[in-house]
Amino acid sequence: MKQTELVFIPSPGIGHLAATVEIAKLLTQRDPRFSITIFIIKFPFWSDDISMTSDSDSIRFVTLPPVEISPRATAPTFLMSEFLEAHIPLLRDAVQELTRSNSVRLGGFVIDMFCTSMIDVADEFEVPSYLFFSSSAAFLGFMFHLQFLHDYEGLDFNEFKDSDAELEVPSYTNPVPGKVFPSVMFDKEGGGAEKFLYHTRRFRQVKGIMVNTLVELESHAIQSFSGSTIPPVYPVGPVLKTQGGSVGGQQDASAVMSWLDDQPPSSVVFLCFGSMGGFGGDQVKEIAHGLERSGHRFLWSLRQPSPKGKIESPSNYAKVEEVLPEGFLHRTARIGKVIGWAPQVAILGHSAVGGFVSHCGWNSTLESIYHGVPVATWPMFAEQQINAFQMVKDLGLAVEIKIDYNKDSSSVVSAQEIEIGLKNLMNIDNEVRKKREEMKKISRKVMIEGGSSHFSLGHFIEDMMANIPCKQQSDI
Repeated sequence: MKQTELVFIPSPGIGHLAATVEIAKLLTQRDPRFSITIFIIKFPFWSDDISMTSDSDSIRFVTLPPVEISPRATAPTFLMSEFLEAHIPLLRDAVQELTRSNSVRLGGFVIDMFCTSMIDVADEFEVPSYLFFSSSAAFLGFMFHLQFLHDYEGLDFNEFKDSDAELEVPSYTNPVPGKVFPSVMFDKEGGGAEKFLYHTRRFRQVKGIMVNTLVELESHAIQSFSGSTIPPVYPVGPVLKTQGGSVGGQQDASAVMSWLDDQPPSSVVFLCFGSMGGFGGDQVKEIAHGLERSGHRFLWSLRQPSPKGKIESPSNYAKVEEVLPEGFLHRTARIGKVIGWAPQVAILGHSAVGGFVSHCGWNSTLESIYHGVPVATWPMFAEQQINAFQMVKDLGLAVEIKIDYNKDSSSVVSAQEIEIGLKNLMNIDNEVRKKREEMKKISRKVMIEGGSSHFSLGHFIEDMMANIPCKQQSDI
């Protein structure tokens, strides 16, 4: 019996790659008929990486050769798409080499949300494509709805730019304010808006969409897809790396965890803003004042922003005392710790952590739900602000420090706003805390046999096997 070979193509970046590796593990653990090759595309301007290893003999990693491309600092979304499309000939050759083995039959491509141009390669090999959508089901519905309104009803996204206007979107329970639309939608000049539409149109061409979510969290969004013309949606999450963390050193992680061991239960506010989140000096000082005035214990992952106009990962400050208020480290030495890189998953799982100030990336959102840690929202990029809106307004699972990253982007969030947000976050009687504890229990049950996501993944596997072209079925 020949194995069914699946080709996985994640976008560059820690969050996309990590989630892809975890869903690949789930598929191979669930069904021994699968072997998976994950093709790694490394973005030359980002230095961060994760360990590309797997305990499974059924998963292997192939890094595609680098390509030459000139960065366009004014249009990062267009640059990313152009960069990925430049890998099409390399991917084609690599898959051709893969299919020369007599021990496997190609069953399909599983692509990332930014890798939709790779559908053309799957078509050349006459196999179906599937999408692994690593953001929320609500945002998937948002993309489909806005693309439909643009293409068939002439909606101009700029109607919502710098506006108090709201839009009814079927996948959200509350009208969505234009101020939380991803900024890429207003990027006509740089090509970002067109790429938003291009990717969404191509989503409609896949055979199925796995979404990193759970029905119990996003029941309204999942239900909104019923009866629609979009491909079948399979909520298979939370797909998480539940041990370990982001890029960094084991020694650094040990020191952080040792410090947490000495803190009382649920007493520490953890501040971390993702692999691309960093702050300049003015905002750093306001955060520091807000933390000090709140009186809460804290663990702060502080990184400096990428150089202006460059698409690079943030870096650690060489000397944090030079950017913090004078005397801050001394005054807060007994209750706080400032670090650079943070082993986020391990920290969120520690009993001392009682709150999380987060950029609201979807992976981080799911991690906080899985560990039952309440969140205060501080979105910075991409769809993070609409995630924050959903968590605060639609689901009641977070408190707000900031939701709109576009508004007053040149100004800083004040120490007073931060102090108020921290106190709301750490309020032990907070309704958000109670809801989080309930969702924590649910999120752990859905992935085991009898759970909703376990069932949905099985349904996806059945449909995938049924979609394999007839000429290959006889060998499987």
